Amino acid sequence: MLQTCFDQITGRTVVMKSLLKQFQMDRQENRRLLREARVTAQLQHPNTVPVYEIGRDRQQGLYFTMKRVSGENLFEILKRVALAVPEAITEFPLRRRVEIVATAGLALMYAHARGVIHRDIKPENIWVGNFGEVILLDWGVAKVWGQPDDAPAHPLVASQQQHVQALTLAGDRPGTPLYMSPEQVNVNRATVDERSDIFSVGVVLYEVAAIREPFRGRVIQETFENIIHDHPPPPSAARPEEQIPKALDQVVMKAISKNPADRFQTMRQMLEALREIEYEA
Repeated sequence: MLQTCFDQITGRTVVMKSLLKQFQMDRQENRRLLREARVTAQLQHPNTVPVYEIGRDRQQGLYFTMKRVSGENLFEILKRVALAVPEAITEFPLRRRVEIVATAGLALMYAHARGVIHRDIKPENIWVGNFGEVILLDWGVAKVWGQPDDAPAHPLVASQQQHVQALTLAGDRPGTPLYMSPEQVNVNRATVDERSDIFSVGVVLYEVAAIREPFRGRVIQETFENIIHDHPPPPSAARPEEQIPKALDQVVMKAISKNPADRFQTMRQMLEALREIEYEA
């Protein structure tokens, strides 16, 4: 649960994350929240959110506070671009949208160097501040090499154990499944590493260019099948009205390769390739 609070000692507005009341006495949920707080606090980078305090309160139970960043997430931006809102088209042309994803990638490059795999990259977790800052949020299911993997069960696990659910009921957008790597879908077949985050970043890049997700199916299971087997057209073919550079197509399609060995092997490689792209004036 996230809520905005005022820190009376420092005199600043912060965001506090705590457990819902029904989970405040749950030892496992407390352990998971503390783990997320510590992982987030240890990732001290300009494109991660600073953690100010970790504590326990009689009313809130375990909590941690973070810097409050005014703005909106990338998905909200993409929705306005898709609706052709003139202000969004002007403020967020293709070059700027790609730049936002690449900036979030800097946080990933930093995290990977410290043995942390995000595992939940999606537009909703990329925050764009009112002053141009870009923050990669929500390390709640991150994998930390050398530490027990007691993060919350990935949404994939639950959805695989249940009956097929519709993706488009009532206009819902279940974020995570759309950005999973094949190795996350095939949970018993491969080890998830940095290249899984690279795949997810590739899916986000595809979406910011083509303004649609490459693997969306009618139901979750169909989405999983698409992730494992489908080969979508490059973004320039999916959105021919946009002047999408062929070099961006190449970066995206390499990043979303089914085989991890065929992708960029590090975020640094991928970011270097993005920096070399030239856009139409």
